[in-house]
Amino acid sequence: MSSDLQKLKQYVGDIAVVGERELVIGYRLLGIEDTYVVSKENAFKIIQDLINKNKYSLIIISGEVRKMLSQNFVEKLESLLIPLVVFLPTTKEEKEEPLAELAKKVLGVDILKKETK
Repeated sequence: MSSDLQKLKQYVGDIAVVGERELVIGYRLLGIEDTYVVSKENAFKIIQDLINKNKYSLIIISGEVRKMLSQNFVEKLESLLIPLVVFLPTTKEEKEEPLAELAKKVLGVDILKKETK
């Protein structure tokens, strides 16, 4: 078993939410305590601090906050396994990533691929 997989099986952490006020309030009502309202000036620092704490297994970031971040940083976040970073679309104009593509990126499995015998 690979060391990444062993680390993943042993690690269960908290959930953090980073976004605009309305999103954060909604997740607080659901019981998630680690929520952060950010601005363009502090978004990078707060997200980097959350990652460096090694406390979280999932970080949810709004699409609006994603727009505040550099493309390089977004790509770094998307490549993380622990913590898993998920970007939530916040408007209808945003293109949502299809579930099959997300599963392939996160799990490395093509869920739509048909097996050949």
